[in-house]
Amino acid sequence: MNDESLISGWWVFAGVLLLVAGVLNIIYGIAAIGDSKFFSENVEFILSGLNTWGWILLIIGVLELVAAFSLFSGGEFGRWFGIFIASLNAIAALLSIPAYPFWSLAVFALAIIVIYKLAEGPESRSTV
Repeated sequence: MNDESLISGWWVFAGVLLLVAGVLNIIYGIAAIGDSKFFSENVEFILSGLNTWGWILLIIGVLELVAAFSLFSGGEFGRWFGIFIASLNAIAALLSIPAYPFWSLAVFALAIIVIYKLAEGPESRSTV
């Protein structure tokens, strides 16, 4: 099976979701590192403070970009790395519920869709 047969519409969709989530996490991470007023004040995070959470989001965002581009290139590494990074994003979204609950649940739901579609594997295409 060649790499072109691995790339389907759902894989492209999962890759685009990883790309968008990665860019958003990088933006939010930079804003949190700079103590932006965008975020809610006096919010208790489950893990540490806003600055630490910003670094976590920044790292996850960069890894999501790597996963998206790896997924676009086809192959099994992109698939498994995408599942791993989407899982980290889902966990991070659940940990950020105290700060912004509705946004966190939306990001969690999208991460679950990405995990499901990548775990499903490539579509089998018949050559009839």
